Amino acid sequence: MDFDFIAKFSPMFVKAGVLTLKLAFYGILLSIIIGFICTLIKYKRLPLLSPLVSAYIELSRNTPLLIQLFFLYYGLPKLGVQISGFTCAIVGLAFLGGSYMSESFRLGFEAIKKSQIESAMSLGLSEAQIVFYVVLPRAFAIALPSISANIIFLLKETSIVSIVALADLVYAAKDVIGLYYKTNEALFMLSVSYLIIILPLSLALTLLEKRLAYMRG
Repeated sequence: MDFDFIAKFSPMFVKAGVLTLKLAFYGILLSIIIGFICTLIKYKRLPLLSPLVSAYIELSRNTPLLIQLFFLYYGLPKLGVQISGFTCAIVGLAFLGGSYMSESFRLGFEAIKKSQIESAMSLGLSEAQIVFYVVLPRAFAIALPSISANIIFLLKETSIVSIVALADLVYAAKDVIGLYYKTNEALFMLSVSYLIIILPLSLALTLLEKRLAYMRG
């Protein structure tokens, strides 16, 4: 293992790690928003939108992110729609993650007992107040373990975005291997980079789950 080489090229992986974090942040944030909106639509059983949401979830969950990115980056320009690789990666992560987040929120919403809704109604709360003050906090606490798993999953899925010419961590590793044939060093830096990003996040989410565990009972 050439540690001098690792020290020399560490800044390259730091820069790639920052890009990876940006992609993950925007992609995960949008996926949570999309998932929550889809869950509300299905929870309210809106007649026109519910079938569309169901179709989106099936399409998203049953196609790989790789294929989705290929369509966005290479297919849309054929239709006259040009988007950057950065935007393409975020849209792809949000499109895939939204369906998974929707299913996580759905499990949380379905776990709410009917008696809790009836109790809130008896107190004179409006339908919107029941959703945001009774259903949502408890549903979020119940769904949090699943949401946390989805967040980690989407962060790992950023490793695919190098196919749309983005200089993420995997792109940096392939670049080092291709130019200098330092496979061990490149893979070591790649592994450490993902560990530095994912481990603290995983620990933080686990701590949050424990803090909210009382709301699941």
